Amino acid sequence: MYNEKVMEHFYNPRNVGEIKDPDGIGRVGNPTCGDIMQIAIKVKDDRIEDVKFQTFGCGAAIATSSMVTEMVKGKTLDAALDITNRAVAEALGGLPPNKLHCSNLAADALHEAIKDYKARHGGADGNGQAVGAGSDTETKTAAKAAAADGGKDKH
Repeated sequence: MYNEKVMEHFYNPRNVGEIKDPDGIGRVGNPTCGDIMQIAIKVKDDRIEDVKFQTFGCGAAIATSSMVTEMVKGKTLDAALDITNRAVAEALGGLPPNKLHCSNLAADALHEAIKDYKARHGGADGNGQAVGAGSDTETKTAAKAAAADGGKDKH
């Protein structure tokens, strides 16, 4: 069902845990399958200095959470926002089609963490530049998260 790389991240997930005093936290879930993900970030000079995840879900959910943390560590916030769920699945060498819709929420959780970071910093993007309410990426991310959780308010 899962390829070797997915199984490697499932059995040996990277960056599991919590960050003390995180700069941003993103939580997403899928009510259909019950997968729930939380990603916390620490940001320095507009770059993701540290990232940790906690996931309750299937092997694919754990593997995608692990992979997205590997993909974003050290990246700028804007570069991290460009990472899609599809890119995470591709980095894992693919996921079974029946797992794509329910377990690959990792990029959504990351995007929510970045959105939370920006909200905590007064709408600034970390460089002191104002963030427009509902940038394209944020709007798409929020819409995807809302669709993924059936429109329920996660907060």
